[in-house]
Amino acid sequence: MKKADLFFNVIRLPIDFGMLLLAGLTAYLLRTQILASLRPVYFELNLPLINYMSLVLLVALVFICAYAVSGLYSMKVRIGKAEELLKIIVASSAGVMLVIIFIFLRQALFNSRFLVLGAWFLAIIFVAIGRLLIRYFQHVAVTRYNFGIQRVVLIGNDIVAQGLKDQLTKHPDTGYRIIAHWETPQLESLAEFGDTVDEVLLITPSYADVTVIDLVDFCHEHHIVFKFVPNLYQTLTKHLDVDTIGAVPVIELKRTPLDGWGRVFKRVIDIISASVGLIIFSPIFLIVAILIKSETSGPVLIRQERVSGKNKFFLLKFRSMIAVDPDGSADSLKEGLLELNERQAGPLFKIKNDPRVTKIGRFIRRTRIDELPQFWNVLKGDISLVGPRPHLPNEINKYEKHHKKVLAIKAGATGLAQISGSSDLDFDEEVTLDSFYIENWSMSMDLKIIFCTIFKMLHDHSAV
Repeated sequence: MKKADLFFNVIRLPIDFGMLLLAGLTAYLLRTQILASLRPVYFELNLPLINYMSLVLLVALVFICAYAVSGLYSMKVRIGKAEELLKIIVASSAGVMLVIIFIFLRQALFNSRFLVLGAWFLAIIFVAIGRLLIRYFQHVAVTRYNFGIQRVVLIGNDIVAQGLKDQLTKHPDTGYRIIAHWETPQLESLAEFGDTVDEVLLITPSYADVTVIDLVDFCHEHHIVFKFVPNLYQTLTKHLDVDTIGAVPVIELKRTPLDGWGRVFKRVIDIISASVGLIIFSPIFLIVAILIKSETSGPVLIRQERVSGKNKFFLLKFRSMIAVDPDGSADSLKEGLLELNERQAGPLFKIKNDPRVTKIGRFIRRTRIDELPQFWNVLKGDISLVGPRPHLPNEINKYEKHHKKVLAIKAGATGLAQISGSSDLDFDEEVTLDSFYIENWSMSMDLKIIFCTIFKMLHDHSAV
């Protein structure tokens, strides 16, 4: 891994430990010095600060172990801010639960519940702040001072190679500095670079096996890191399952890790989330219904036929357009607006200033309130809370073969493409994001997408 990532991953542990100690100390001082005027302190005699901090040291070690188990010290993957915060919350909660269970089993009398709960809350805040500071200093060190950078040679002659080159050039904080880009492997030219090369990244894997083997041997001999982008077969074998039919071993190539218990957990979360969502937002449902009916005649909800996986269903949404057709939609007017379509490159139909949209409809679209009835679709099992975008049947008829991979799993009320700005993405970019989600699904990814969706609903009003 890159030297910068290694260094900053290592210092995360002592920084976390220091922040946990600081959180414990802050909780103690907050209770004894600030909140004491509201409620007298009775535990200072039998739990002075020195004894308390010795307990905090032990508890901090428990929290560090919980962080390690949750993957917060993994050297392999650089996680995003939202996912890191989620891991901190979950691991800190697990740590404090272990402490509470220990107190219960020992039948010890702990005089201040505030110290336990306050330290837990402050631990999350302080550790998150520490992690943000580390990210900031890493960004500055790598971008401005080239700390721990990896000098890399790219080898590839396709669009993936050019795209990766552009991405690494635009984002120097990744820690990579491209010193050469070749369309084919050039061992003699690579030898001329000497010790100035840290990594060789093979993007196009369709070269002759002998050439690639020679390149790998050269890299190993000269202590150069060799990485490559997998081809289609290697990608397909990323998720496989071995079973037997009779006495014959059979290997199943899976499109997604979403199977078995993962599918069960995802469905359980869908049911719980949809039930809670319908209850919490029921007052908003009533208000929006009154506003829609007061502005235009027609139904409050519209039912749009969509495809989820291999099944058709009717997606529920608040009506945001004038009611022209018998079903309350305005689809019959679409043909006259085709020349205004801003998504000409794909089968989708998008107009930012659609003349069919009402004033109330424009508001509920910007705030994404029009999509809240989809909780009912989630509860029924038509769609999942997170997944690819639900597709219209007439859109699917225009899809190319590689587009249909998004139908491999159940569609979702929100998804990776939606939080990445689906209204502004090219259709192929949307398919790429949904395909990545399908092939790399995890519960932590679902939770991250849900948190990002809530954030976008509150702050991003760019939906059309």
